[in-house]
Amino acid sequence: MIMGFLSEDQELFQFESVKTSIPGHVKKDHSQRAAHIKAHKKTVPLFIGLTTGFCGSLTSFSTFMRDVYLALSNNPVVPNGPYHEVSLFASGSASLKFPNGGFSFMSILAVLFTEIGLSLAGLFLGAHIAVGLSQWTPSLSQVWLRKYLDPFSAILAWLSWILIICLVALLPQDHGTTTLWSPNTWRGPFLFSLVFAPVGCLTRFYISLKLNSRLIGFPLGTFAVNILGTMVLGMAYSIQHARVNTSELTIGGTTGCEVLEGVMDGFCGCLTTVSTWVLELSDLRRQHAYVYGSVSVAVALCFLVIEIGSLQWTRGLATPVCFR
Repeated sequence: MIMGFLSEDQELFQFESVKTSIPGHVKKDHSQRAAHIKAHKKTVPLFIGLTTGFCGSLTSFSTFMRDVYLALSNNPVVPNGPYHEVSLFASGSASLKFPNGGFSFMSILAVLFTEIGLSLAGLFLGAHIAVGLSQWTPSLSQVWLRKYLDPFSAILAWLSWILIICLVALLPQDHGTTTLWSPNTWRGPFLFSLVFAPVGCLTRFYISLKLNSRLIGFPLGTFAVNILGTMVLGMAYSIQHARVNTSELTIGGTTGCEVLEGVMDGFCGCLTTVSTWVLELSDLRRQHAYVYGSVSVAVALCFLVIEIGSLQWTRGLATPVCFR
C-alpha cells in the first residue's frame, strides 16, 4: 500500500526546481506531467529509501515462495503449531490421517491468490489514497532533504549497522531461563537478520539498476534477485533442517541455526521483494505481466522443489535446534 501511494503521489517530491523545469506543453498534459515527476522522484534519495529500501525489504518474495513450496508438500504454515497437529486431517479415521493431492493443489492456489491478490489490492489502494489526498499532501523541502536528512540518514545507517554487528559479536549466549530480555529470546531471531539485511537490500538495488532496462517487458533485475534470493533461502532452509546422521540433531548447533535464520530473514528477505514485483506487474502490458509473473513463480518454485524437496522426500526434515 505504501509502495502504491509513493508511486502515484505527485506532491511530496514536487520541488520548486521540478516545477520550473516542466515545459509548458507538459504541464497541460496530465500523463506527461506525471511521467516527468515520476522520473524525477527516482533520483531523490528519500524516495529510493522508502520504496527500494523500506517497501522492498519489508516484503519478501523468497519467503512467499517458501510458503508455496510448503503448501505443495502438504505442510503449510499455520499459526497454532505444526500442521500435522492442528489439521482436521490429523484426527478421526485413519483414512483422513494425511490430506490428498487435491489438498496441496488447493493450498498452492490459496497461497498464490492471497499473496498476489492482496498485494495488488494494497498497491491499488495506496494509489487511490495518493490521488484522493493530493490536494492536502504537502511538498517536502528540497534544501532540508539534501542538507540535513540525507547525510543524517547515511551516518545513522552506518552507525546502526556497526552497532548491530558489535551486539552479535559481544552479546553472550545465554540459554538458561527464557525471559523477555534474555539474549536467546531476540539474539537469533532479530540481530542476525539485521546484520545481513543491508547486504541484501543494497545488492538488490544495484542489480536492479543494472539489469531492469535490459529487456523490454521483462524486468530482468528484479527477476534475477528474486530467483537468486529464493535459491539461497532454499539452500539455507535445507541446511538448517538437515539431520546429523540419523539423530534429531541439526547441522551447526544453535549459533549455526541462528545464522541461517538471519540469512533467510535478513539477506534473502531484503534481496527479494514482492512490492516492487507487483508494481512491475501492474505497470507492464497485460501479456508481458502474465509471462513475467508466471515465469518468476515457476522458476523459483522449481528451485525450491529441487533444493528442499530432495532432502525432505529422502532423509526428511528435522526441527532446527534454535526452534525447540
